Amino acid sequence: MDGKNIKKPKIRLLLSVCCILLLTATWQGCTVSYSFSGASIPVDAKTFSVAYFRNNASLVEPMLSQTLTDALKNKMTNQTRLSQVDRNGDLAFEGAITNYLPSQPGAISGETALRNRMTISVSVKFSNAIEPTQNFEKTFTQYTEYDSFSDLMSIQSSLIDAVVELLIEDIFNQAVVNW
Repeated sequence: MDGKNIKKPKIRLLLSVCCILLLTATWQGCTVSYSFSGASIPVDAKTFSVAYFRNNASLVEPMLSQTLTDALKNKMTNQTRLSQVDRNGDLAFEGAITNYLPSQPGAISGETALRNRMTISVSVKFSNAIEPTQNFEKTFTQYTEYDSFSDLMSIQSSLIDAVVELLIEDIFNQAVVNW
């Protein structure tokens, strides 16, 4: 092997390393941060706040407001790098429960419904102080069905937890995953 053949691979390696360093430096200047949860949060965002979700539904379940509020705080804490503050977070959530309804989806011509439905709706106002174009006001509705022969009082807590989990996933996705 002569000296020319040895220099070509070294030059290619040096150019490859320079390109990688240049790309890395360029990527560090991006304004969006990604996480394993799929969240796309502005790099400048450091905090989030969740105001207590009032229960404005015609049928009020006493623990629903606290359950929903805590679930959203937990989701943001566990799925993002943001720190929680009491108010005016870079990402801020507020809203109200607008519907809480255990019901029968409808029986067919005199038959008894075999499944009942627990439906919860929540109106959410989301504010993104870093990227205001991401702000929204939207109502989210989710439900779960349960056996009509079940005693609602004995399963109500688990039904609420299931529906709240679905709602929180929808709210989270709308706010920071941008689905």
